[in-house]
Amino acid sequence: MKAFKIIIMILAISVALYEQVSEDKNIYIMIVAIVVFMFGMMQLSAKTPSKNNDKEE
Repeated sequence: MKAFKIIIMILAISVALYEQVSEDKNIYIMIVAIVVFMFGMMQLSAKTPSKNNDKEE
């Protein structure tokens, strides 16, 4: 599942970068791609343990 999220995020950023350099820019496609990327980053970083957990215990 983690690999699937990473692939989706790479595709979203690729689409956003492609739209950025194209002549006919579609802002809605760029917004959707960035939102998908940010949502994926949020999902992946939620599983990363915090450094502060050791200090609290």
